[in-house]
Amino acid sequence: MYAIRRSCFGLVLVTIVASGMPLALTQTKETSNEPPRTTGVSLGEKRKIEGTIAARDGDRITVRLAATESSLVVKLNSLSEIREKKSNPFRKAQRYHAGQLVPGLSVEVEGRGDSDGTLVADKVRFTNDDFLMARTVDTRVAPVEENSRRMSGQIAELEEISNAARGGAKAAQDTADKAHERITSLDDYEPVHNVTIRFKVGSSLLSTEARRYLDDVAREAKNHKGFVIEVAGFASSEGDQSLNRRLSRQRAQAAAEYLAEQHDISLRRIMIPTGYGVSRPVADNSTRTGRQENRRAEVTVLVSRGMITQASGVQPPADNR
Repeated sequence: MYAIRRSCFGLVLVTIVASGMPLALTQTKETSNEPPRTTGVSLGEKRKIEGTIAARDGDRITVRLAATESSLVVKLNSLSEIREKKSNPFRKAQRYHAGQLVPGLSVEVEGRGDSDGTLVADKVRFTNDDFLMARTVDTRVAPVEENSRRMSGQIAELEEISNAARGGAKAAQDTADKAHERITSLDDYEPVHNVTIRFKVGSSLLSTEARRYLDDVAREAKNHKGFVIEVAGFASSEGDQSLNRRLSRQRAQAAAEYLAEQHDISLRRIMIPTGYGVSRPVADNSTRTGRQENRRAEVTVLVSRGMITQASGVQPPADNR
């Protein structure tokens, strides 16, 4: 009989080796399924069971019972005797240690129930043929399972890296787009403050009220970065055209000089004062009131759109003037 069992085992082993990976994967599937309903043992109850090791966790093994297709947790300790269930009466039974109890091994277990419903093993028996078969399959299956877990972890890691890269690329692109918007809008200015000062007939002298308006302009300008001040002078239709053009330039120049001298506004911040003469009137030159309105200088504080965007993080509305 022993010779026949060895022969059968050899046939099974050859079949496993010859079949390659598919059978190993099949075994993985069978042993990786969740065990059926777990049964328990009463405290102190003596029990002998037969089944197949379905899983192992430290000093505990889960045995799938052959009779009921349920499972039972078996606890191993230093007193558990693990030996070969030998069929040859002429040789000594081989001893094993707990680390050799691998999933797929058919075992017989004798023991007593513990308080947590597990079976504390006194004896664990299995044939050497079953042990060799289970170890062979476990040796082939374990690397596949480990490789599968490792590949799953690598795939998850690559997905995280990919997602982070996509997010980083989008953030970088957004930052580049915003920087480009700021750079392209540095020479595009938004008016933030404007005053109009009046002059007497034929004069470019600043009145007390005009000086007060220019003081406000200086204070407002110094509240901003990237500002410039635009100064334009105008005249009414009284007098000849060349005189009015010169007078309008003098009015613009008087406002610019006041800002530079009295408020230390750098000249590079003040655009070239320009006189427009009698062009661009804001009122009717045929009336006295209209002519008073046209004898003026307009002073405007402008701030770079790029600076506004950088300070507020919000793109200012387009200037459609």
